Amino acid sequence: LLDATNGFHNDSLIGSGGFGDVYKAQLKDGSVVAIKKLIHVSGQGDREFTAEMETIGKIKHRNLVPLLGYCKVGEERLLVYEYMKYGSLEDVLHDQKKAGIKLNWSIRRKIAIGAARGLAFLHHNCIPHIIHRDMKSSNVLLDENLEARVSDFGMARLMSAMDTHLSVSTLAGTPGYVPPEYYQSFRCSTKGDVYSYGVVLLELLTGKRPTDSADFGDNNLVGWVKQHAKLKISDIFDQELMKEDPNLEMELLQHLKIACSCLDDRPWRRPTMIQVMAMFKQIQVGSGIDSQSTIATEEEGFNAVEMVEMSIKEAPELSKH
Repeated sequence: LLDATNGFHNDSLIGSGGFGDVYKAQLKDGSVVAIKKLIHVSGQGDREFTAEMETIGKIKHRNLVPLLGYCKVGEERLLVYEYMKYGSLEDVLHDQKKAGIKLNWSIRRKIAIGAARGLAFLHHNCIPHIIHRDMKSSNVLLDENLEARVSDFGMARLMSAMDTHLSVSTLAGTPGYVPPEYYQSFRCSTKGDVYSYGVVLLELLTGKRPTDSADFGDNNLVGWVKQHAKLKISDIFDQELMKEDPNLEMELLQHLKIACSCLDDRPWRRPTMIQVMAMFKQIQVGSGIDSQSTIATEEEGFNAVEMVEMSIKEAPELSKH
């Protein structure tokens, strides 16, 4: 791995995150991999590291980035992953010129569904169930077919198992994606992941980053969308998408409704990722979103799901397309 990265030279560096740096490398057999060099943490237990790696290594799904191997040499901990050709959704979506790819709505929809499917697998099919804890667009990678692959699952748990002194912010999310309940209690849950997924879905719909002072000032994307839902909902959507096909508005509204249900302030009102997949299916079969799959309306105050439902009802002519 040292040879393949030229001694972890900066030229091989393709990304950095809360858990360490990522390098691109070509192995002797010609295969291209991504190598994550973990940050050094105190009290790093070999047993915990090996146990977590063995667990993560067994998890295989077409919408997850597979861990191919790992090694530990002295203080170094290296993880070897399959290389993803197009990098992260964050880079491709928010810097399309640099990425050289234009994400039209059909590709964005495919990415949204793929990321949801990967997260649903972690929540419902893995034993024990895995809470991601840091779902965000930079942790949704895109393979050569622009298929979404969720990455970094298990990382937060691995780090907390090895070092109890890591800051909560490292263990429980990234600004703009953190659910409100994490600020009251530091207990992570699958419903916290659902909230973070809702933010990723908003990014795909709006083309905006979750935090951007130029766009939102002190607010964030979630707050901005909730404000605009009271005014002109069509202004929320990425104007590139609206230019692409003016008839998309009905479908975008239906996806916005899913995002808003994921972003309910109260975790118990959010859908599970399996329910999110069912909502996507309902849109695909042309039945819209069944009222049973929406989140109950709030007794008082603003409810984004309600506002989006009203917009769908007010645009019956769009449903013909």
